[in-house]
Amino acid sequence: MSGGIYRLICHVAGRSSNVRACHKANKEAIKACVETLDGKKKKKIEKQIEESELRNEVSISGGATEMDEDMEVMGSRRRRCDHGPMGRFVEINSHANTDSTKSTKQASLVALIDKKKVIDTQQYIARWAIENGIAFNIIQSDSFKLMTEAIGQFGPGLPMSSRYRLGGPYLKAEVARVKNSLKKHEDEWVISGCSIMTDAWTDRKRRSIMNLCVHCREGISFISSREDSDASHTGTYIFDYVNKCIEDVRPEKVVQVVTDNASNNMAAARLMENKRPNLFWTFCAAHTVNLMLEAIGKLPRFKSAIDTARALTIFIYAHHSTLSMMRKMTKKRDIVRLGVTRFATNYLCLQSLVEKKEQLRLMFASEEWARNSHSKSAKGKVAYATVVSISFWKFMNSCLFVFRPLVKVLRLVDSDRPSMPWLYRELQSTVREIKEDVCSGLEKNYKLIIDIIESKSKGRLDSSLHLVGYLLNPYYFTKNRVDIGDDATIMDAFLDCVEKFFPDDMTTQGIVSDDELIKYKKLKGMFGRKQTIFAYESKGVNEFNPDKS
Repeated sequence: MSGGIYRLICHVAGRSSNVRACHKANKEAIKACVETLDGKKKKKIEKQIEESELRNEVSISGGATEMDEDMEVMGSRRRRCDHGPMGRFVEINSHANTDSTKSTKQASLVALIDKKKVIDTQQYIARWAIENGIAFNIIQSDSFKLMTEAIGQFGPGLPMSSRYRLGGPYLKAEVARVKNSLKKHEDEWVISGCSIMTDAWTDRKRRSIMNLCVHCREGISFISSREDSDASHTGTYIFDYVNKCIEDVRPEKVVQVVTDNASNNMAAARLMENKRPNLFWTFCAAHTVNLMLEAIGKLPRFKSAIDTARALTIFIYAHHSTLSMMRKMTKKRDIVRLGVTRFATNYLCLQSLVEKKEQLRLMFASEEWARNSHSKSAKGKVAYATVVSISFWKFMNSCLFVFRPLVKVLRLVDSDRPSMPWLYRELQSTVREIKEDVCSGLEKNYKLIIDIIESKSKGRLDSSLHLVGYLLNPYYFTKNRVDIGDDATIMDAFLDCVEKFFPDDMTTQGIVSDDELIKYKKLKGMFGRKQTIFAYESKGVNEFNPDKS
């Protein structure tokens, strides 16, 4: 059969009239394909509802405000124009016409006019984005959709705003709107607390931009964003800046601060620990795992394979003739694949090369390659020698065997789902897999790799919060209660977190550590109900287990 993956799913599910049903498909395959089709339809409906609700938020029919005083002359021109300037005088009603042929022609004419209007209007939007260097994915933002809907409701003749108004009254009004939207979250901060997240990076001029935002259970709100001199690189500066934000939010509402692993942030963390001992300072897990991958990739036995693969990829993509040959052999599938981080991209490229090993060998053994002018060049000969080399592909597989467990962890922590309860156990599993499966238990093969993982994890991914997250993850605990519940390190971390969460409330500390924890460890009360345990062990497999997600 011909067609794409959607048509194949319809074939197995037996849902579409465009393709025959598969008589050999089992019930599980049919169920999976039906769920996929239903999920796709559900997402489409949800998207339509979301866009409809977003459009309904726009209303410009109200009276004039202070900012509209200079628009009073244009006010009478605010109208919605559906079919051009004559749209308000002519209304095409297909039901009022008895001639069905003429009615269809009129409807088709209107559809063609509307389609051309849409294309012309979108072309102006594209020109604006291109000339001003606006990222194309801006059209996916809700604010852009609201803007275009408001302009459409206004109709022709919208007066242009000025730089003063954008940076003055309009900016102040938007700040007031954001602050007002935060009020409903501030009630949650008292109950569940919030985290202050900072993100700092440096360009060639040694300037730093720090964005601070407050995270709570229902959303994210930016507090401030500023650009400063080299002083912003010091741990003291970051500490003072974060401390000020904590004071603005109020210390009793803040649970933790989250940053990357830069040395200045680590220095700020030590200062904050002395200043506020009851506050957690957590380092970005994705950044930490990425540092592990980067350090392992610099080991001599991996670096040579990665550099060789990079040189091969660069050569193929540097010339249109070699790129065309590669895409012909791989059926238009590229080698270069983008990942969640820079080093994950390198891993995915290595994986993609291995997957296309046979196609690349056929390409460099073909007559078309022999006739290509680049086959006689020095780089072309090196590329040919690389592809036909048995040792090169062997080294590539060795790299993938080592990187694969860590990339799995990287995908886990870089996803939208909460990863804290999974991280500690997954890192343990990664270390064990590298030792036993990848390196066959030979210390000389895994020692440098494990040393990198442990050194990068220490003080970053083995904090009290990570250990308690592992303890309170029911998917793991219900299967291994004895080892987890009796581990002295884990229990010490639990008591440390309880003391930090309830620093001056000894009564609550006792209830949590003596009563609630015992119920949890013995699976009593709500923790021991059959339905709860069933959810952990069956339904929870998809929700809790990262392998099944």
